Order: sequence, then structure tokens, then C-alpha cells
Amino acid sequence: MTHAVDTPNALSARARMLGRLRASAPASSITPTQIDALDARIDAHFDARRAHANATHSERLAQFQRMLEAAHADVTITTAQAWPAELARRLAQAGVKRLLLDPSSAEGAALAAALPAEIAAKHYDAPIETWKPELFDTIDAGFTVARSGLVATGTLIVVPDANAPRTVSLVPPLHVALVHANTLHADLHAAAKAERWRDGMPTNLVMISGPSKTSDIQQTTAYGAHGPRALWVIVIDDNADDSADDNADNNAAPQGDAR
Repeated sequence: MTHAVDTPNALSARARMLGRLRASAPASSITPTQIDALDARIDAHFDARRAHANATHSERLAQFQRMLEAAHADVTITTAQAWPAELARRLAQAGVKRLLLDPSSAEGAALAAALPAEIAAKHYDAPIETWKPELFDTIDAGFTVARSGLVATGTLIVVPDANAPRTVSLVPPLHVALVHANTLHADLHAAAKAERWRDGMPTNLVMISGPSKTSDIQQTTAYGAHGPRALWVIVIDDNADDSADDNADNNAAPQGDAR
């Protein structure tokens, strides 16, 4: 077996090349004031586009559900009190025997407590190399909590971490995602603004708009080729009164498992 080794000459060549690139890069002359002015123009553009769209809580929720279902996701709108038992019952009916979840999150702990005896709750507590066959061959479903969602496209925003890495939503054939209704944003711009992505983007931001799908050259769609075959979305909505509605796009501190 041979190994590529960086020689002093190779390192010097690389350093010279990077040095030339840095030297030829134009110096930035944009001031913070100009950046703020540009942000204001962008904000005004998107605010004008969405001025009359999804004006109420129920309209935003309906749009979010409609777009997800158009992408072949299964959407359930329920309450914080009812969802664990409802989801546990559905998982049992679907024949799920082993469910991957994060017990350190409030939602993961609530679901684990509601599971019937025939469903085993597993959690990601070891390097993938030590249990890859078990993960790929025996885990029936993965449960994650979305940071927020995009109403315009029916998209979930998930921020994986060590307790619930990307694998949880990618490998099992069924992905169950929970999202709180008061974390839904009108669109991607609204999410970036409300969650202040400009102050520091997460290292791994995953956007999910349905189960995994692909098409061959004849445009025949197949589900589950590169990820889960099915996506269940559980929307927790305890504030369905339009008269008490506040604009979800201005949420500065999303609730739920905002990781």
C-alpha cells in the first residue's frame, strides 16, 4: 500500500499558489454601514413579497402542511400534551420495533416514556463503527426535533449534534420529525433573519422537505434510494387562536429542541 506524502517542494508550491491567490484577491471596501443598508434593502424586498401571504396562524400552518404533503410527507397537527401517546400508538401500528432517538432532549424523553413495551428506544451513544450493522439492519425509525420550519416550501430545519447526528434522520427507513408551530417562518429569508444566522451559522444545517427521492432517466420517481422512504412530521400547535396570533417570522428565540 502506498501513501501520498507532502514533500517540502509540494508544500512550497502550495504556499506559493495560495500566496498568489491571496495577493490577487481584491481588497474589500464595503463598510459595516453599507452592509446594514444592503440588509435593509433585502429585508424590504422580502417583506413586500410576503405582505399579504399567510397572514394568520392557521393559514401559515395550512400552507406548511400542504407543501409537506405535496412532497409525500405525512403530517399530523396535535398538542404538546397529546403527541407522545399518539405517536407511540402510530409507531406500534406501523410495526416499528426499534426507534432511534435522543433521550437527553425533552421531546425524546417524553416519547421514550410513552412507547409500548414492544418498541425499544435506542440512542446514539457509541461511534458508528461499533454498531453499524445494528444501525443499518435493525433500526426501523429515527426521531428528531426540528429547530424550525419554512412555511413557503414545507421545509424542516434540523441542526444535528452529537446526541442526534445526521444519521438519525438519514439511515432509518422512517424519519419522524417534530416541529413546534411557533417556530415556523414564512420563508428562508425570514428564518435567517429571525434566528440571526449572520451572527454565526451552525456547522451542519439540514433542510428536509420530504422523504428521500430520486428519478432515473425516464423520470420514474423512487423513494428511499438515498435516505428514509417515509417522513412523518408532527406539528405541535397549542396556539391555534388567530385572534391571539403573533408573527412567527419575528421569533427571536425559537422554542423546542433548538440545537
